[in-house]
Amino acid sequence: MFHIFSPGGQFISPYLFEVSTALVACVLVVLGADINRLMRNALRNTNFAIRTVCFILLNAFGYGLVIIKATPLLADVLDNTEPGLMFSIVVLSFVSIGIWAQRNRQI
Repeated sequence: MFHIFSPGGQFISPYLFEVSTALVACVLVVLGADINRLMRNALRNTNFAIRTVCFILLNAFGYGLVIIKATPLLADVLDNTEPGLMFSIVVLSFVSIGIWAQRNRQI
């Protein structure tokens, strides 16, 4: 069955790094509100300056680090997958993230 999707996989194969970046970023966008809420609750009784520094560290460096480290790993996993299966995984991942975002009222 995956041989039907093989041309799609071959088409996006040169762009796997960009696709992986998009997938990781989409997951972080959906999770970001929950992560920020947890951090806000944990730092509720701290000084404004400490809360601000923690917010900057989490958003600029924490999420950035996740994107930088997870993207090549995901790209390697997708690259080592048969093109038809890889295309199916990518499409289903984006659809799943979209459904997840819809259920979390983010779109």
